[in-house]
Amino acid sequence: MQITVLLVDDHSVVRDGLCALLATQSDMRVVGSFGDCPEALAFAAESPPDVAVLDVALQGADGIECAKRIHEQCPDTDILMLSMHASAEYVYQALRVGATGYVLKESAGAELIKAIRAVSSGQLYMSEKIPVREISAYLGGRGWSHPMERITNRERQVLRLIVEGRTSNEVAKLLGLSPKSVDTYRSRIMLKLGINDLPGLVKFAIRHGMTTV
Repeated sequence: MQITVLLVDDHSVVRDGLCALLATQSDMRVVGSFGDCPEALAFAAESPPDVAVLDVALQGADGIECAKRIHEQCPDTDILMLSMHASAEYVYQALRVGATGYVLKESAGAELIKAIRAVSSGQLYMSEKIPVREISAYLGGRGWSHPMERITNRERQVLRLIVEGRTSNEVAKLLGLSPKSVDTYRSRIMLKLGINDLPGLVKFAIRHGMTTV
């Protein structure tokens, strides 16, 4: 089954290049290519793609805000940001609005293909040139005095069910999500909390009164 991809970048040469790149992949298909957010939003509302690839810096618009609107409108669409900036603040802003992937434009190519496959399978993807440990440390100090403030209410619901031993399919059914979305939430929670495995999540949940498991 092909991964459907929506491209949003205000430079037509970039979009054309990405379209040509993705056309070489038998498991991917570009279903829409737009230079601004309103057109992309209108298209996504009618035909939600599996993955939306957005430039962080859209001319005359905010790529982060566009990502937020697509995420709210199409919750099962994975958001992958393309950016020239590797700073933790940009990554934080992308994660805050629901992005599950962040790729540097200088690395776009083989890594973009890898990232699209990763986010479409429920994984969180950070560009290989972005120091994940530094991002986790930054998130921990970004105005959150308590670790629980780093995760959203939906992420807390997913976390509680996961540490209670529920499978992704069970969590999805209970919360009205797709199993892929549950996996994505789990990956994002782990990055935000700086935790690398399930035992670590269980310890965190017990420590903060989310479960007695």
